Amino acid sequence: MKANKILFMKKDTNAQVGIGTLIIFIAMVLVAAVAAAVLIQTSGTLQQKAQSTGKQATQEVSSNLIVKNIEGVRAKDSAVLLSSTIDLLRLKVGLNVGSQSVDVNQVVISITDGTTANNLVYAGNSKSYATVGAADGAMDGFGDSAATNLQKLITANTTASSTFNNADHYFTVDRIRDEDASFSQSNPVMNTGDLINVYIATTSSSAASAGYDYVSTTSTSGVLKPSGLNLVPRTVVNIILTPESGVVTNADFVTPSSYGVKETVQLYP
Repeated sequence: MKANKILFMKKDTNAQVGIGTLIIFIAMVLVAAVAAAVLIQTSGTLQQKAQSTGKQATQEVSSNLIVKNIEGVRAKDSAVLLSSTIDLLRLKVGLNVGSQSVDVNQVVISITDGTTANNLVYAGNSKSYATVGAADGAMDGFGDSAATNLQKLITANTTASSTFNNADHYFTVDRIRDEDASFSQSNPVMNTGDLINVYIATTSSSAASAGYDYVSTTSTSGVLKPSGLNLVPRTVVNIILTPESGVVTNADFVTPSSYGVKETVQLYP
């Protein structure tokens, strides 16, 4: 028979145990925890910035106006006594497909006839032409009536930070289609499907001095304020609509070689 084997456990008293090892271990845990916290915070900040940037980018490309057409109106005393210039522009404006809401109160319209350039703000905007810290820059007499506002646009002036003609500082609007009844003179916000008329005064000095009594159906009582523009035949006109956010809208046209006996002239497209 084989002899019985006796097994013995080897005792090893050499181990890496001590306060130094413990400190290193704790330090590694702390470093890992700090790194994890930094990564989590950074990823959260990046996510918020990405969402904000994406929202702004979407708004920039999806919020824009579209000019459907532009008509020019000549001042008149009667059906046969007409101004030789276009004295009022009527722009039919809507929102492009997929556009977000646009606050017309923040839209700036730039118009030039090649000689004079006017930068126009909404007549109800109380900030643009006010003195610093004040809120009295809206067109004098601005109210809830679109017809009255149009009349004041072409016949009156405003005293804000200085005194100036309304014709070369403001534009007015009137709604055509507003299914949810959300658009008003005091709150001109366009939603999907809304359609409005934008009125730009282009009264020439000759029309103002002639004292015509009407522009379209608006009575002027023989008083017209010049806009500085002069839209005679063959004038190249450039109009830029700049909303608060979103892409700008351009509308360029050349006035006809003759206005003939037409009181209203189709200019664009």
